[in-house]
Amino acid sequence: MLIIPAIDLKDGACVRLRQGLMEDATVFSDDPVAMAAKWVEGGCRRLHLVDLNGAFEGKPVNGEVVTAIAKRYPNLPIQIGGGIRSLETIEHYVRAGVSYVIIGTKAVKQPEFVGEACRAFPGKVIVGLDAKDGFVATDGWAEVSEVQVIDLAKRFEADGVSAIVYTDISKDGMMQGCNVEATAALANATRIPVIASGGIHNLGDIQKLLDARTPGIIGAITGRAIYEGTLDVAEAQALCDSFKG
Repeated sequence: MLIIPAIDLKDGACVRLRQGLMEDATVFSDDPVAMAAKWVEGGCRRLHLVDLNGAFEGKPVNGEVVTAIAKRYPNLPIQIGGGIRSLETIEHYVRAGVSYVIIGTKAVKQPEFVGEACRAFPGKVIVGLDAKDGFVATDGWAEVSEVQVIDLAKRFEADGVSAIVYTDISKDGMMQGCNVEATAALANATRIPVIASGGIHNLGDIQKLLDARTPGIIGAITGRAIYEGTLDVAEAQALCDSFKG
């Protein structure tokens, strides 16, 4: 399982939100490229970038920062989400050197777009499913749909999606632990690999994900915990690498 540091971009700075609220943002750095360097030097093997402004505006806003990070680390897998709602945007990021684009809101509102994107950019598409009480949320978590996460995930199995990033909104940024049960249930219900996101606080939370013994969970995104020092990237990755479950 990969430990994947998150770099959330708002107005060009690296921030963390609590429960997706733009007005509840903590700025951790005004130099996201330097922050990326910190996690790379700490031993991470993939980065998770989010254009928060883009998620709310429906188009890339912090694209220059994403491009700068991709250029600095051309061999590092980078996944980017937030405001990706057209093939043109995907093409822009792929040309910039990004490994994966994460389709969130549009995957819920126009599921057929995911198949279209996968055909145009095979192996490059991840679907981001954010949930509250098992139901999918969209538009920067401002809206909660009537669609069940597992039902939607199954729909994408035939499209060739590389992974699903699954976030429990109630956990995100709260550092109260990941929703292991829901994450494992999703991974067991679909053939698509799942990346856990939201709520990871310390090494114990990583251990709980590993203890779920669910091969379909291939990674865990962590944000606030690594910024506030309750989780060390290298230590967490070493735990995953040594786990024999």
